[in-house]
Amino acid sequence: VGHSSMLACPPKSNITMVTWKISPKVGGPCTLGYRADQNKTDRTNCSDSMTWKFRPDPALEIRQVGIAHEGDYTCEVVATEGNFHETYHLTVLVPPRLTLYCDDQGTPVCKAAAGKPAAQVSWVLESNSTPKEEGHDNGTVTVLSKFMAYSTNVTNTTCIVSHPAGNQSKSIAC
Repeated sequence: VGHSSMLACPPKSNITMVTWKISPKVGGPCTLGYRADQNKTDRTNCSDSMTWKFRPDPALEIRQVGIAHEGDYTCEVVATEGNFHETYHLTVLVPPRLTLYCDDQGTPVCKAAAGKPAAQVSWVLESNSTPKEEGHDNGTVTVLSKFMAYSTNVTNTTCIVSHPAGNQSKSIAC
């Protein structure tokens, strides 16, 4: 999320026409077209964050990728040697926001907020905690884990959040 993504069409010589057909998970479909003979592009129902990149072959650039961009992207190329297509399924990763704090009873609590997919939360010292997940309307998930020590003399611990968009850790003494 927040980065740019480049989707390439099948590389062909003597391209006549290129069409991107986009079916997002949320919202209606959109189409981007390019005619080589007129060097002309057009768009139907596509946001301004989607633009053509011509180097060396036509490609689609999505700037500031967000969850709303998730879906299927098909590039159809018409060239002298035939018709070709490439389909992508775009999935957006959202890194969770990590917070670690002490609750009213002095227990460490680790919160991995609004990640997509849900983060995995673990502790450096053994803990018998069971993380709780809360799903949000936008497809993100918040994971909350309380540190439950097997020993009562533990004063310092570290929370580790594992996620495909990157791992994080924080330490706390309660």
